[in-house]
Amino acid sequence: MTNQSGLGAMVRDRLPFLRWSIIRMGLGIGSLLRTGQVGDGRERALLAHVRATATAGDPDSVLAAIDDFARNRSLLMNVGDEKGLILDNAIKRAEPTLLLELGAYCGYSAVRTGRVMPSTAQLVTVEASPDNAEIARAVIEHAGLADRVTVVVGKIGDGGATMRHLAIEHDFGPGALDFVFIDHLKTAYLPDLKAIMSASWLHPGTIVVADNVRIPGAPGYRRYMREHEGSRWRTTEHKTHLEYQSLVADLVLESEFLG
Repeated sequence: MTNQSGLGAMVRDRLPFLRWSIIRMGLGIGSLLRTGQVGDGRERALLAHVRATATAGDPDSVLAAIDDFARNRSLLMNVGDEKGLILDNAIKRAEPTLLLELGAYCGYSAVRTGRVMPSTAQLVTVEASPDNAEIARAVIEHAGLADRVTVVVGKIGDGGATMRHLAIEHDFGPGALDFVFIDHLKTAYLPDLKAIMSASWLHPGTIVVADNVRIPGAPGYRRYMREHEGSRWRTTEHKTHLEYQSLVADLVLESEFLG
């Protein structure tokens, strides 16, 4: 005789989209679009979880705490452990000095990046939500990376204010950027990349990594990379899975700027 409660747990593990936290995220889409947060307090609860369970000054411990929270308590919109390895490897290959992230959320990918980038490198992560930026700063500080990772509240598509701030306060200028990670509003992927290119912040060899290109999807960005393959860009499409599960396929694009 089948144990029904055990079967239910198996189904939830295989079909994580049946978990309440994921259903709640779907119901909170309006809040996500307005504020960058789901609306049930999970982002603030994550910070409490990190402070309570992760070793201060240990980035790997902080990442493990966030992965545990996202997998076993409430799903989070971070790159996650599986796709995070793609990000790690791209950073190591690039050996960057100045890095830009678009979309800090709660600081997971910033911590991931900070722990593998060269010790002299600096990461600036741009986050549209002031509440998320506050949480990300606290998570980054707990990981011991506040001296090398800076969170800026703003967005590239705000009429130039954030880009001016990056140029004046963080020395973003022609050819300055070695690495860019894009993981924010999917419709902004391509416009923001083009704005950065128009400012001439990239140089031949700059690496740009984009998450969630399949789900939720950034079709315009993917099409652009394919249209310019071999001329302006050289792209690898990494087949992977949506965060914290193994059923729903996703794509991470790793693109080298050719000039």
